[in-house]
Amino acid sequence: MGAVGRHDPLAEHDRTRAALRAVVPRLAHLMRGVPDLGAPSGVPVWTVGDVGAHVCAAYLAYCSAFTGEFDDWGSVLPPDDGPLTERITAVNAKALGLFGEDERTRLGDFIADHGETFLRVTEGLAPQTPVATPWYGQRMVLTLAAATGLMLSESLLHGLDIARGARLPWTIGPDEARLVLGQSMPTMMPLALDATKARGVSVSFDLAIEGGPRLAIDIRDGQATVVRDAPPRSYDCRITAAPTEFLLISFRRMPIWQAIARGRMRAGGRKPWRAPSLGRLIVSP
Repeated sequence: MGAVGRHDPLAEHDRTRAALRAVVPRLAHLMRGVPDLGAPSGVPVWTVGDVGAHVCAAYLAYCSAFTGEFDDWGSVLPPDDGPLTERITAVNAKALGLFGEDERTRLGDFIADHGETFLRVTEGLAPQTPVATPWYGQRMVLTLAAATGLMLSESLLHGLDIARGARLPWTIGPDEARLVLGQSMPTMMPLALDATKARGVSVSFDLAIEGGPRLAIDIRDGQATVVRDAPPRSYDCRITAAPTEFLLISFRRMPIWQAIARGRMRAGGRKPWRAPSLGRLIVSP
């Protein structure tokens, strides 16, 4: 797993848009081909139809940041900012109810329409364009680059959840995984830090993904910072991983032992035993 050079933010954003443009019709086709929306999915408790409704709600939310199609966040969000997992849990509970039984027969069409809408309304905008995302925090604003990476992540990972439940094929390629990790992880890792578990913790990770990206992750007493392409320095632990496997592990779709057994992840540095703590400190909502 070799070294990685500096990335070009504009070129990477363009590649992420292209990957999203390719996955939207693939996801819509998968959703239309589901034989039983009530079947258990790859997400505990949720059915395949629930996962599809969640994806549609995510697409609606990101589109609405530009189109205003949905703006009644007061009826969806908790009244106060709290831990990310609590906010996402509240949003998910409401989101599933947005799509009733009749609407769920047309989830594939909704995905196709709103995926294309997002790409159309953001065409030509700079990667640093602000995107209001109140579901992550009342005043939370992400960059368009991060938002696009998160839409790609929602599409790929929940496509896998749907496919597992429907027993249909679905792939997440290494290039797609690299784009998700590079575009969304520097923003989402600090937001997803479990501040209670991280209180009093001091640890640094050099996360080297095969073919890129490379992330410097510092956790200090309840806060995390993530920097891409940081200058060389000393770290407590270096984690080297294949892109698809690390993406699946990060979002609890693959057990870490499986990637280690396959030689797709390894730890090194002064304190390699700290590697598992990264997944305990930064949680998947």
